[in-house]
Amino acid sequence: MLNEREIESCYLGQFIPVHYHHNMLMDRNRMQNFKAAIDYAVFPGAKVLELGGGTGVLSWFAAQKAEKVWCVEFNPDMVQEAKRLLPQNRHGHKVEVVHADAFEYLPPEPVDVVICEMIHVAMLREKQVEVIESFKQRYLAKFGGPLPRFLPEAVLMAAQPLQQGYEFEGYFAPIIQFQETGVLATQTLEMADPVVYSLLDFTETCDMHIQWAGQFEIAHAGNINAIRFITKNILAVVKENSSTIDWLNHYMVMPLAHPIRAEVSDIVDLSFQYRCGGSLPSLQASMRAHVSYAQEQRYGRQKAYA
Repeated sequence: MLNEREIESCYLGQFIPVHYHHNMLMDRNRMQNFKAAIDYAVFPGAKVLELGGGTGVLSWFAAQKAEKVWCVEFNPDMVQEAKRLLPQNRHGHKVEVVHADAFEYLPPEPVDVVICEMIHVAMLREKQVEVIESFKQRYLAKFGGPLPRFLPEAVLMAAQPLQQGYEFEGYFAPIIQFQETGVLATQTLEMADPVVYSLLDFTETCDMHIQWAGQFEIAHAGNINAIRFITKNILAVVKENSSTIDWLNHYMVMPLAHPIRAEVSDIVDLSFQYRCGGSLPSLQASMRAHVSYAQEQRYGRQKAYA
């Protein structure tokens, strides 16, 4: 029988259907940036481990330089798919597909690079943070230091208040939406600039619990009825030219339970909390927004001192 964590893992996305992984292969932005980051991070003769290998494509990128790659996958359907695809590609024989739980597996010897792409917007649903934190503890206990290089190296997360349209051919439905980056969202009005609420550095111990309270100065008058969550994955830090190779997830737009009216220059307070790997509703239920300092109050004080 499945234990509680295994049941949650199935529900929260550890058994993503095969066709979803095929769609990821066709995502040029994701593929090109991961390819560039892996090519930079993996050196000739390196030993590489991938946790959550899917189709095996990221392991295959690593195999172009690495001496050996262990590709760990828990979903038996994806294990078979990776074993089908890798032999059809140059250097695919360097990748050993391992049917195992990423929460338990350790490589037979120390590795130089660990690739882990169990990423969802805001680090929700999938187990990216929990898997890496578990791995670090078990790896140090078995091999000692230093830890291998992680890819992604860090994750930067931001929030932004929106006035979001929810009319679908006349049908009103305030639902969670995912927006493609770099594409104008015609029903979206950005009410303020994004504010960073968390930076997770995988070389350090990452807190599983995220709790944030911050403020926005409103740039456009309207009704704040949604919060956009932005997740920038810093795949590799290129020290030679002080730059990074990044991958930006689709934006997640989450409706507010209680929309608020805001005017230009109002200060809006926003707070929320959630656990990395938790469900989308857990974040949505925690979101609170209110106008803490209205432009009218500021104007009134200015007149009083005039």
